[in-house]
Amino acid sequence: QVQLVESGGGLVQAGGSLRLSCATSGITFSSDAISWYRQAPGEERELVATISPSGYTAYTDSVKGRLTISRDTAKNTVYLQWNSLKPEDTAVYYCNAARLVRGTYMNYWGKGTLVTVSS
Repeated sequence: QVQLVESGGGLVQAGGSLRLSCATSGITFSSDAISWYRQAPGEERELVATISPSGYTAYTDSVKGRLTISRDTAKNTVYLQWNSLKPEDTAVYYCNAARLVRGTYMNYWGKGTLVTVSS
């Protein structure tokens, strides 16, 4: 059974740093891609960062240079390290796992963690 549990959200001032964690179970990093999405109030959920099974990382343009996604295989945990946070980064952040099963991607979601950036 796949479980994703996010933590590390909270209130931070603009310009500050924050590290989000996604503790996983039932996930195999060597075959499952892990992504972070965010959803701001009244907005659609958007992809923020992805780490592929091979370790390749990708980021949406608005966060490049301020964000690092990484994983710790021994701890079964994926991290999202934020630097230079902006008020527009305020959102609920969700961890997602994508697994290719017989040609179709299965998606798994955590419940999210709220990040609030004050100006």
